[in-house]
Amino acid sequence: MRDEISKLRDEAAEALRSASDLTALEQVSVKYLSRKGLVAGLFKQLGKVDAAERPIIGQLLNDLKQQLENLEAERTLALKPRSKEFDVDTTLPGRGTWIGSYHPLTIVMREITDIFGRMGFRVADGPEIELVKYNFDMLNTPPWHPSRDESDTIYLPNGFVVRTETSPVQVRTMEKQDPPVRIISPGRVYRRDRPDATHSPMFHQVEGLYVDKGVTMAELKGTLLAFYKELFGQDTKLRFRPHFFPFTEPSAEVDITCPFCKAEGCRICKYTTWLEMGGSGMVDPNVLQGVGYDPEIYSGFAFGLGIDRIAMLRFGIPNIRLLFDSDVRFLRQFSGFTPR
Repeated sequence: MRDEISKLRDEAAEALRSASDLTALEQVSVKYLSRKGLVAGLFKQLGKVDAAERPIIGQLLNDLKQQLENLEAERTLALKPRSKEFDVDTTLPGRGTWIGSYHPLTIVMREITDIFGRMGFRVADGPEIELVKYNFDMLNTPPWHPSRDESDTIYLPNGFVVRTETSPVQVRTMEKQDPPVRIISPGRVYRRDRPDATHSPMFHQVEGLYVDKGVTMAELKGTLLAFYKELFGQDTKLRFRPHFFPFTEPSAEVDITCPFCKAEGCRICKYTTWLEMGGSGMVDPNVLQGVGYDPEIYSGFAFGLGIDRIAMLRFGIPNIRLLFDSDVRFLRQFSGFTPR
C-alpha cells in the first residue's frame, strides 16, 4: 500500500504540473481528486489494511490528498488569465499619502480648554452613564421639570441615565473638593433628539464652574466676554438675557455679536446681529448646600456652551451630521487647521 501511495503521488504531481491550460488541469483533477478518482480509490482499500498499520496508511493518504489539492490550487492560480485592471504601470508617479489631521471638534475643544486654562480653570471629567441623583436631583432639577421627561432623557435601569449635560461633573467635583473650585468639564452628552441638520442625539458641551468667597455676576460676565473675545475676536460684544435654569439663580442666556457679519446682520445671525451661545448664572444656593458648601460664605457661577455649535459656526459647517459621519472627503478640508 505504501508503494501504491508513493507511485500515485509522483504520477499525479507530474500530471498536475504538466497541465497546459485550465481544461487540461480540470481533467487531471477529476482523474485523481474527484469522489471517484484514484485517490478516493485508495481510501476505499484502507479497510483491507492490517489494523496495526491502518493509522499510518490513513495518515499517508490524508497527506497525499492535501499535497495534491495544494498543487492543484497553485497550478490553477498560475494558469488563470490575469485581468488588465490589475496590471501595474510602473512608469506612473506614486500616489501621495494623506496624513491625518485634527477633527474640527478636536480643534475647537482644544482651543476652548486652552483659553480657560490660561484663566486658571482646570479640566475635570466624569462618567457618561450617570446616576439620576447627580444628573438631576443634586442640580436642583424638580421632578416636574421637562428635561426629566423620557421624551428628552435616556433612562437606564437601577437609577441610571445617559447624562444629558456635563454639569454632574461639577457636583462630583464639589463633593470631593473644598472651595475654591475653578473647573471646566468638556465631554459628550446625550438627548432623545431626532437627527437633523442642527440636532443630534449625541453632541459635545463644555460646562464651567467657579466657586469661592465673593464671586459675583460681574465676574461671570467678564469671564465669558474675555473667552469669546479670545475665540472670535476682540471686537466681540456680549449680552445677557434673563432666563431660568434649575441649578442657577439668577440665570441668563448668553448672546454674542455675530463674528461673521460684524454685527451688521447676515443669514447666520438671521439679521439680528446676535448669536445665542449658551446658558449661565449664579450657582443656586440649594446646589451649594447639597454638596456641603455654606451659601452664606460661598457663591459661584456656572455656564455651558456647545462645542459642536461653535465648530459649525467657525468652519461654516451646514449640517451637524457631517461631524460624525467620518467622511474622509469632509475631514480632508481641515488638514491645514491646528488648535490656536
